[in-house]
Amino acid sequence: MPSVKLIEYAESSPEVRAVYDDIMATRKIDWINNFWKALAHQPSALRRIWQNVKEVMAPGALDPLTKEMVYLAVSATNGCAYCIASHTASARKAGMSDAQLAELMAVVGLANETNRLANGYQIEIDERFKPKF
Repeated sequence: MPSVKLIEYAESSPEVRAVYDDIMATRKIDWINNFWKALAHQPSALRRIWQNVKEVMAPGALDPLTKEMVYLAVSATNGCAYCIASHTASARKAGMSDAQLAELMAVVGLANETNRLANGYQIEIDERFKPKF
C-alpha cells in the first residue's frame, strides 16, 4: 500500500496533467504508472524527475536497451521491487531476452559479492588501475 494517495489523471491539477500528458505522448502509452501518480503530490519534483528521465534515458552513446539493463541492475542491487518490475518490462520491450536477463542478474550478483569482499578487506587500489592524466 502506498504511503500517499495516488493522484489519478482525472483528479490531477493542470500542472500535473501537463506532465502526465507528456509522459504518455513521449512513451506512446495510454496510462500513467503509480510512480508518477505518487510523485504528483509535489508537482515540481514530478516535472523535474520526468525531465531528467527524458534526458538521461534518451538514446545517446548507450542504446536504450543498455540503459534499461543498467537501470535494472542498479534497481536489483538497491532492492527496489517497483523499479525492478518497471525496468524489466522496459528492457523486455527494448528487446531483452530471458538469457540476457539471466546473465545480467549473474553479473549483478557477482559484482555485489566481490564489491563487498573488496570493501571488507579494504583492499588498496592497484596503481595500474588508476587513471594517468
